[in-house]
Amino acid sequence: MIDEIVEFETLTELEAYLFQQTNIEVLRSELLSEFSKYADYKNAEEWNKAVRICESLAIIGWGDNEPVEALRGMFFNGNPMTYFLNRFGEFRFVDAIWSKRKDGYTMEQGRTSFHASPDDSQQRETILSDYITKEHIQNIKLLSQRNWIPKNPIWIRAGLSNCYENSKQVIESLQNDLQIALNRKMQPEKYGRSINRIIITCSFSFFDDDHCKTNYIINESDKKISSKKAYVEIQKMFSKKEIEKNGYFLRNRFEYGPLRKDTGRTRIKIHFEKGFSELTHSEQKHQLGEYFIVALNKISEKLKKLDYDFELMMSDFTVILNDWKKHN
Repeated sequence: MIDEIVEFETLTELEAYLFQQTNIEVLRSELLSEFSKYADYKNAEEWNKAVRICESLAIIGWGDNEPVEALRGMFFNGNPMTYFLNRFGEFRFVDAIWSKRKDGYTMEQGRTSFHASPDDSQQRETILSDYITKEHIQNIKLLSQRNWIPKNPIWIRAGLSNCYENSKQVIESLQNDLQIALNRKMQPEKYGRSINRIIITCSFSFFDDDHCKTNYIINESDKKISSKKAYVEIQKMFSKKEIEKNGYFLRNRFEYGPLRKDTGRTRIKIHFEKGFSELTHSEQKHQLGEYFIVALNKISEKLKKLDYDFELMMSDFTVILNDWKKHN
């Protein structure tokens, strides 16, 4: 089974093969058995098998097991990293940072971890960084899962940790309250498979007496403005001395990225002027909520031809958002 699914080059071929099988329950059981082995991968070949198994289970369903995605990323030094994430973005099983050798890649001892997982037959505890691995060099490309499990599609984050003091509590609540509520209460299984994640990045103004000077001036036009044009336009509004002294940057309120069909991800950036942080916490929450609704409605309109229930997604989001705004 595993040798066959590894050979398929496209998800279309893989899906066709899987649905040709006569008994999906038996197929799922076989795949889960194989996953329990390769979730504890020791080399590139075993990791790639785990990826294909996760892709297959994303197609036919994980049954009673917790769904995870097998993803390849990049460590800060440029080396590959591989890991499993559940629908809440929590690590499961083995995650590894790889070293490039002359003849290929190997997992790094001292940078490989194991994360406690509900479906681990041995019920092992988390071991950070010191999970035992041996050098096993293989000249094989590390794969990354090409489809995704159902999960909350709306991911909200701050671009940088910097912000004015009066906004810190609200921004922390975005991450610690609203995002967690979205992860737990949205109904991704009902929306469709066309969207993986809508990433909303909030860029807040900030200024200190040291080196950080970033105060956004909002371009009132909805027309996209380039950085070069923004620099020209802001000089019509302020002197160069004022711009440098106050760290002024002209930006659109909203910036929308394209949908990447290979990852199912699209991005939105929202800029906030200094005045936002002068509002009360309750006012800041309500302002954030209004901007989120505007941005998501825009995305819904842009992508309305997709087979995706944006109406239900927005309804669920609005209920959760309104509950968050009530708590200060």
